[in-house]
This record gives sequence, C-alpha cells and structure tokens, in this order.
Amino acid sequence: MDAPDVEETGRVLAAHRPGLAAGFAAAVPRAKAAVLTRLWGALWREGIVAPARLGGGPPPLFGPPLPRVVADGVAHDDPGALAAALGLPGGFRVELDNSVANLALALAAPPGPAQPGLVAAEQAIADGHPLHPCCRTRLGMSTLDVLAYAPEHHPVVALRLVDVDPARWRTAGRAVPPRLPVHPWQLPRALATGLVRDTGVDVPARPLMSLRTLAPDGPGWAGRHVKTAVEVQMTSAVRTLSPAAVHNGPLASALLAGLSRGTPQINVLAEVSSGTVLDAAGEPQRALGAVWRQAPPGDADVLPVALLPHRPDLLTPGFFAALVELMVPPLLRLLELGVALEAHGQNLLVEVAGGRPVRLHYRDLGGIHVHAGRLARAGVEMPPLVGALPTGDEDALRAKLLASAFATVLSELVAALGGGPQLWDRVAVVARGSVAAGDAAAVLRGPWPLKATTAMRLAADPLADRWCQVPNPLG
Repeated sequence: MDAPDVEETGRVLAAHRPGLAAGFAAAVPRAKAAVLTRLWGALWREGIVAPARLGGGPPPLFGPPLPRVVADGVAHDDPGALAAALGLPGGFRVELDNSVANLALALAAPPGPAQPGLVAAEQAIADGHPLHPCCRTRLGMSTLDVLAYAPEHHPVVALRLVDVDPARWRTAGRAVPPRLPVHPWQLPRALATGLVRDTGVDVPARPLMSLRTLAPDGPGWAGRHVKTAVEVQMTSAVRTLSPAAVHNGPLASALLAGLSRGTPQINVLAEVSSGTVLDAAGEPQRALGAVWRQAPPGDADVLPVALLPHRPDLLTPGFFAALVELMVPPLLRLLELGVALEAHGQNLLVEVAGGRPVRLHYRDLGGIHVHAGRLARAGVEMPPLVGALPTGDEDALRAKLLASAFATVLSELVAALGGGPQLWDRVAVVARGSVAAGDAAAVLRGPWPLKATTAMRLAADPLADRWCQVPNPLG
C-alpha cells in the first residue's frame, strides 16, 4: 500500500514536480511540529502510555506547536520516532510519517485561484483534523495521487459515470437511475470488480475538505454534492460507504427536516439519494456506492467552521459571540428532541453576511446519534435507522454533540482568539438559556467528553467510539 514518507515524497517531487521541492523541504519542520503536537496531546489525554514516561505536564488542548518533546528522558522532534520509542505499533509510525509528508506537501501548495464560494474556502484548509495525529494520512495514495486529488492542491478531477445492471442497483431516498459516479482514483478498482460498465462519460468536479466528496459541475448537478467511495485510509477509516450509510442518509434527512423546522438558525443539508451496487449474492459493495447531498445555497457566502481559526480577519470576539448565539441553542434543542449532530468543523458550515454569521448549515448524517425515547417524548416516530445511528444511551447521545461542538469547535475558536474567560462566559450564558434540564449537568458542569482518536486508531476496532475527558470551562 502506498504510504510515502518525507524522504519518498521529496524524491517524487524532485523527479516530477521540482517547483514544489524547496517549499516542501522548508515546510517539513512545521509539519513535524504540528503532528507531534497532536500526538503529544493524545498521549496525555487518552492514557496510551503512563504519564510518568512523559516529560513536562499536560499540554493545552489547542496550544502552540511543539517543536520537540521529552519522553523517557529523551528529546524527540519527529512524531514517528516518538511513537517507535514508546513502543507503539510499527504500522502507526508509517501512518504518522505519511501524515507529516502530506501535511508538508499541503503547506507547500501554492494558493488556489482567488474566487468566492464554498469550494475555494474548503480547499484553503491545509491542516486537516485539528486533534488527530494522522490528520493528513492518505494511505493507498502515492504522492502524485495526492497532488492530483487532494483538495489543498486545488485540482479539478474527472468524476466517471459507470453503468450498473438494474437488478444489482439499490437506491434509497429519491430514486436515481443505475448509473454510479466513481472517483477517478477508485475507477480502475471499480471496473476490476466486473460489477459496473464504463460509459466513458466524465463530469468535472472539485474536491471538498473530505477529498472523496466533490462538487460536480455540469448539467443536472446544480445544487448537489456527491460523496463517493474510495478505498483510501484517511485519519482512522477507509473511506468507503457502508450499507448502513446508504440506507440511513435519506431517512435521517427526512427526520432532521421535520425536527429542524423549529430551529431556522440551522439548515440540514439533506442526503436526498443514495445508491450501491450488489454482488452476485445480493450483498451491497462498500467500494461501489455514492450519496447525493444538497449543497448550500450557491449565492450565499458559506465556509466551513474549520476555516475560522485561520481567518483572523473574520474571527473576532464579536463574531464569536454571534456564532455562539447562532449555534448553541439549535444544537441543544435538537439534542433535547433526540438527535445529536456530530457538529465538528468539517460538518458545520457558517453562512456570513456583512461580516457576521447569519445561518448555519450541517452536512453528513453518517455520524449522528438518534434516541428513540427522546423522539417519542417529542411525539416523533423513530425511522428505521440501522447501524450506529440509533442509541438508547443518554450519555452516548450527549457525548456525540459535546465532543464535536463544545470540546472541539468552541475550544479551538476560543484558543484562536487567545483564550480568556469572557469568551467562555458568553457560551455559558447562552447554554444556560438553551439546555434542557436533563442535559444541564453534562453541558454546564461535568467534564466534557472528547473523542480519543489516537486510542481508537491503535485499538483492534478503530471505528468503535472511545472517549477521554477534558475540563469543562463553563462550570
């Protein structure tokens, strides 16, 4: 499997993209520090090694980059070397080395064309996941693949349409004909299955933050984004589409459309259709599927919340206060009704007008939690969701929202603004006025859960949620 490290990436650039080579080499120390900082924080928070082995004290959740750390009395400036010295699995070092290489490549990328719109905003983000040390892993992709397909390199890719035998085509939501959009990296693998037929028809598309989700440009694609399946590991998961994701998207979209009518501050971008290919035994193929999703309004200025820490011209204390007013009440209201959104910086988009946040858009329903008991108390029938979306666990429901929106998004924005209790005071005031009585202790006083991404990556089942805790600044 392709997993180029810094040395291999440098060789490829020297041979094929010499204009990037110097910038890449200059960016490597910054990339190492960024990944090292994420790893060091995870080691402290997630109980991966004994604290006695780690020098200093626990770092802040979103602190400055650490050029070096001390473990077992030895200084390290390379995250892969640190992982090896601590006895973490060798495969994890490969992932860390790949993350450093791809992050340095992203930092060295020339800026994209100066144009408005969501796609340009998403492609302006180089850093990837703000806490996962594998923030830029693309296992399976070569360096040239990353340059050709990763959003931070601003490509236009050729989304290929392939035909499917109607008897082997399963759709959910609004029916779509048996023609599957396939990511160009995945195309040879899709054709090799013998389950699809090449049409030779391409649709130009631009990748969004998640690389495998694209904004197509062409007749019939207006107002739509499409999530494709690629057998590439990014952070902790291979980005295929499970049968549950294909089944749940339109059902969860209909549920959220009804529940969010009372929360106009947030617009849920519906997964209007989904499709997957069945094999000879009638089993859905995870690597042969797609989800068609609504795009935000094309005439609006919309950007991912993940970009805000990198936009000091926009993110001011006043902007933050207005965003909190816009964000916290609807998220807590949906939680009370029985739906916890995974409202992290990639899934949550903010619409801006006159330099102020005016509306939120939420996308990607594959990570939400839905609680049947809370829905029933609100007089809403639980749709037939499958897999990990339904939960009867109140703590798991709250953790989904608190870890993403509070412990991650709000914490990162406060850190970007330089910290200060007055920022958290504003969050506390809004949260107290919005939270349901049954959720108040978890939101306002107890420690907040945070997804233990590194412990998950090292676990036998890297997709099973694991949590650590961080102090609650509202208490």
